[in-house]
Amino acid sequence: MTVLKTSLRNFLAHKGRMALSAVAVLLSVAFVCGTLVFTDTMNTTFDKLFSVTAADVTVSPKDADDTDDNPRTGKPESMPASVLDSVAKADGVQRAEGAVMSMSVTVVNADNKNMGSSTGAPTIAGNWTQNDLKAMEITSGHAPRGPAEVMVDADTAGKHGLKLGDELRAIAVTGDFTAKISGIASFKVTNPGAAVVYYDTATAQRELLGKEGLFTHVLATGADGVSDEQLKKNVAAALDAPYKLQTAKEAADAGREEVGSFLDVMKYAMLGFAGIAVLVGVFLIVNTFSMLVAQRTREIGLMRAIGSSRRQVNRSVLLEALLLGVVGSAVGVAAGVGLAVGLMELMGSVGMELSTRDLTVKWTTPVAGLVLGVVVTVVAAYIPARRAGKISPMAALRDAGMPADATSGRVRAVAGLLLTGVGAVALATAARADKASEGSMFLGLGVVLTLIGFIVIGPLLAGVVVRMLSAPTLRLLGPVGRLAERNALRNPRRTGATGAALMIGLALVACLSVVGSSMVASATEELDKSVGADFIVSSEGGQPIVPQVQRALEETAGIAHVTEYRIVDAKLTSPDGKTEDESLVAADPTYAQDLRRTTVAGELSAAYGKNAMSVGDSYAEEHGVTVGDTLTVAFKGGQSAQLKVAAITSDDTNVDKGAMYMNITTAARHLPAEKMPQNFFLFAKAVDGQEKEAYSALKASIADYPTYKVQNQTDFKQDLKDQIGQLLNIVYGLLALAIIVAVLGVVNTLALSVVERTREIGLMRAIGLSRRQMRRMIRLESVVIALFGALLGLGLGMGWGTAAQKLLALEGLEVLEIPWPTIVTVFIGSAFVGLFAALVPAFRAGRMNVLNAIATE
Repeated sequence: MTVLKTSLRNFLAHKGRMALSAVAVLLSVAFVCGTLVFTDTMNTTFDKLFSVTAADVTVSPKDADDTDDNPRTGKPESMPASVLDSVAKADGVQRAEGAVMSMSVTVVNADNKNMGSSTGAPTIAGNWTQNDLKAMEITSGHAPRGPAEVMVDADTAGKHGLKLGDELRAIAVTGDFTAKISGIASFKVTNPGAAVVYYDTATAQRELLGKEGLFTHVLATGADGVSDEQLKKNVAAALDAPYKLQTAKEAADAGREEVGSFLDVMKYAMLGFAGIAVLVGVFLIVNTFSMLVAQRTREIGLMRAIGSSRRQVNRSVLLEALLLGVVGSAVGVAAGVGLAVGLMELMGSVGMELSTRDLTVKWTTPVAGLVLGVVVTVVAAYIPARRAGKISPMAALRDAGMPADATSGRVRAVAGLLLTGVGAVALATAARADKASEGSMFLGLGVVLTLIGFIVIGPLLAGVVVRMLSAPTLRLLGPVGRLAERNALRNPRRTGATGAALMIGLALVACLSVVGSSMVASATEELDKSVGADFIVSSEGGQPIVPQVQRALEETAGIAHVTEYRIVDAKLTSPDGKTEDESLVAADPTYAQDLRRTTVAGELSAAYGKNAMSVGDSYAEEHGVTVGDTLTVAFKGGQSAQLKVAAITSDDTNVDKGAMYMNITTAARHLPAEKMPQNFFLFAKAVDGQEKEAYSALKASIADYPTYKVQNQTDFKQDLKDQIGQLLNIVYGLLALAIIVAVLGVVNTLALSVVERTREIGLMRAIGLSRRQMRRMIRLESVVIALFGALLGLGLGMGWGTAAQKLLALEGLEVLEIPWPTIVTVFIGSAFVGLFAALVPAFRAGRMNVLNAIATE
């Protein structure tokens, strides 16, 4: 009980000094809990949607793929209307409906603006059925009654200002068709962001599937007392051909699995960044308790002198850490729920609707947050607590502060150098690896070991690096600058820990910057070297290119040729008897001009001949294929063919790596028209000297199709750079949490060091140091500590990034580019971070009363 009272008294006495450590715990726990609540809420939202919309039994074509939102053909798999008749006659079926659904549709308004989601959620077009009433209700107008009418969901209508009578145009592979809004339907459950449009059944069949009398699904509702499993068996018995049958639970589980895999990736990625913030917070907590223990050396010595044991002192410090962890974690759990709500609002602003009615806080979430915060805090405080337990009663007779342990410092330095050296060897091994799979293991090992090594060796590096940084900066500022340098060097262990917290976040920033810049540079070089086409046409949403866009491009003036590029799925049987699923490229012969590929055997132009193809050298080496060999190609949905290998291309490329080429006519001979894939890309070459005019003409020719874009090589490179830049910005945003915690560490270190040096500050003021000079000294000390952390982090990160790029060179990313503007900006920005972190500590130091400061024990 005495230990508990002492811990409570000390905790309350130093609550101000522990506040920033508590904020670090709070932020880390909040990020973890917020991530869990956010992803659990998304899971709940989708679970409700899938559960409500699923029919008792759903019948689909046997080749239908639940995860294929954009079929190669641009049309979903379908089945004849006779299936509906068979299902309706099955025992136990109360109602059977034929449904049509396609996600390869673009819907635009009268201003030619895409009505689809901006978050990547699909646009779903289909027919209105009784089953839809489970999830939706018509709140305005009526369901479509003919080809000139369409109904939209209320979320899409509200987002784009649509109202009854407005005209919408749908773009599908079967052609464009228009209809006026006859009704608006609202979701009874949360719609995560998909845009939904409904047509009458005949129109949906004709315009989405190509002809009437076809359905993508048949939805069966069971009679009272008939279980879904029994209904499934009855329906299967009534069908005369194999189809895919799913109960409501199976259909909902399939949807959950598809969405859940994406949500899991997002959740674990966000938790990974939260883990980085937790690691950074450990340094803050270690520093805080180390300094508090040092400042209370005389107090602890007195406690030992009057009978307190080492164990009691140790327990006292750990109990303070426990209190800090409990308080910070409890507030962090609540803040995490608030963060999740904020993320939901943010997603809503960009088009993904998530309702707070579905807010899901599982009991495991607050437990995980509390356990994480408490365990991390107590573990981080363990080393300072052990130091406190080692304080002898004689310390009561000395001034505050514990002498450094020279022996432990030497051991630490040797261990740090050893870890760093082994890590550097691992990174060098990764950079020289012959296989990416082998090199990645060494890369991961090298990253971990060099990071730990730099953390361990931080105090030794602090003495060297701080002096190096101070020479051209602080020493030029006279006595105040030299004092700031000595303050930073006074306790290398503290400076090393404070700098290490900032180092971790900036190392990751530098590493990712190097990898991102190298990817862009490598791809740009490859495009310059390989791409001969003047223009590339593609879809922003990854949808196939509809025939009407292709026709518009081919009719554009100033175009020498347009090359089709289709991806065909097939099973390939090589001469060694092995059969594998492969995706082949069916293109026009002009593609050999549009993309220059190096061949290691044969002529690529010959691969576009009758019943011919090419393979990549990796496939050829693996299966012992040579030019002249014959491969059996079983086209998915079509016939098998014997194709002769006319060329073997080099896979030492970033573009079409591993691609196998054939002529479009070869694929068309062995695939029925309805199974022939649509173009994935189109390539165009301008007539010599008319590139500028052709570029403008191409853009104008497809202006009515906003989901497609025409890019010249400059546009394509910029688009690639922007995509990688956006991804890096998201990562940087997530890393910002760790950097914020690191900044709090700098603030806390300075604040506690000001308290620790109260008497010293008073004496300096007494002998003539002005308030302004005092504040400048604190700020300069903060700047040099921040620059120390930045220098270590950026250097370490560039080393990681360079090793990673050398490994990626095995996959074709051969150009190493160091983004010096980013590196320099981050380094200079770190100085401003140091200035910001010192504002409050410097202000408090300047306000100290000189006489009271001198009188401080």
